[in-house]
Amino acid sequence: MTELSQAAVRGLVIAAQGLQQSPKPGKATPKSVQDIIRQMHVLQIDTISVVARSPYLVLWSRLGDYDPRWLEKLLEQGSLFEYWSHAACFLPIEDFEYYRLAMLARGGEEGNWQRWLNEHRHVADTVLNHVRDNGAVRSSEFERTDGQKGSWWNWKAEKIALEYLLDAGELMIKKRHNFQRIYDLRERVLPNWDDANMATEERRHDYFVLNTVKALGVTKAEWIADYFRLKQADVRVSLKRLEKNDQLRQLKVEGWDVLAYYHVDNETLVQSAAKGKIPQSKTTLLSPFDPIVWDRKRALALYNFDYRIECYTPAPKRIYGYFTLPILYKNQVIGRLDPKAHRKEGLFEVKALHLEPGVMVDDELVAALKTTLQECAAWHQTPEVAVRWANVPELVEALT
Repeated sequence: MTELSQAAVRGLVIAAQGLQQSPKPGKATPKSVQDIIRQMHVLQIDTISVVARSPYLVLWSRLGDYDPRWLEKLLEQGSLFEYWSHAACFLPIEDFEYYRLAMLARGGEEGNWQRWLNEHRHVADTVLNHVRDNGAVRSSEFERTDGQKGSWWNWKAEKIALEYLLDAGELMIKKRHNFQRIYDLRERVLPNWDDANMATEERRHDYFVLNTVKALGVTKAEWIADYFRLKQADVRVSLKRLEKNDQLRQLKVEGWDVLAYYHVDNETLVQSAAKGKIPQSKTTLLSPFDPIVWDRKRALALYNFDYRIECYTPAPKRIYGYFTLPILYKNQVIGRLDPKAHRKEGLFEVKALHLEPGVMVDDELVAALKTTLQECAAWHQTPEVAVRWANVPELVEALT
């Protein structure tokens, strides 16, 4: 049986996620955006915008300089759709058949949202009829009538109805404008869809497990469920079936007390890594919602990187900063920085930079960090970089 070092596993994860160095990096195109989303299978959505919003930043980490408008264009063209997966995500449209059953299940399940719909059926019907009669709408087109100020935690009734109708698959996101969702009837967004084509529960589980293992390169069984938010029991059943069909294979990993899984399509990569030919990462910054770090336990086990996002932590209790970005360097997560893009001033500010204990600071690391910061700042159209504080003080002047 093949055996890998943990260093090899880290390299295979990097390659599976599209974060490896490219000997001849090409110029990014709209197809590059579509291809990398297909490779990851999910692109998590988040609205925090102290720097570029998370889905755009995840793409930049892999593609470098690209036009963020391409993502919204792919959604409007129908190459992507939005739905719940790992969380709210942009998803390849060819995967719709694997989510349709979940939509119908959510539409029929008993829960808080179904109780809300039962109690506010007139609101949902009014919203649905409005969309049917008038075409695609955004939440802002419905005036608030309760006198309260709208916020993320205090949606108006029509916004709640739009979201619940989206959950149930009666509405879909047709496009976005200034990141605001624009909703339309599912049958207008996907006019040729037939529910006879939706995947069964068994096929759905197998598909998601296969995609997870491929997206993670090499993984423990216990890490698989998180990627698509599956139940561990369903994962275990699928693993047995997929291994029996030789779609997944197992190997040993140095220091692990369980066997790991990899996708049969990655056999050549795995065997090369076992012989020491390990993919190497580029130096880049990661979103807090990047698949590399979104499973905090997996990030700790693979990279010895203890990470949490502190934007929901009261400011006096924060350790590292509001929205810290992990730093990827030579297949390791070596630290984090707390940035803010001051777009009007053209300034990319790093409020604080924390390297992990034991990271050796040499000329190569400094040069790589400086280039990465400059490229990230240029992509944000904030070309001036200012580092305010670092736990290695000489980095302040070296990187500013």
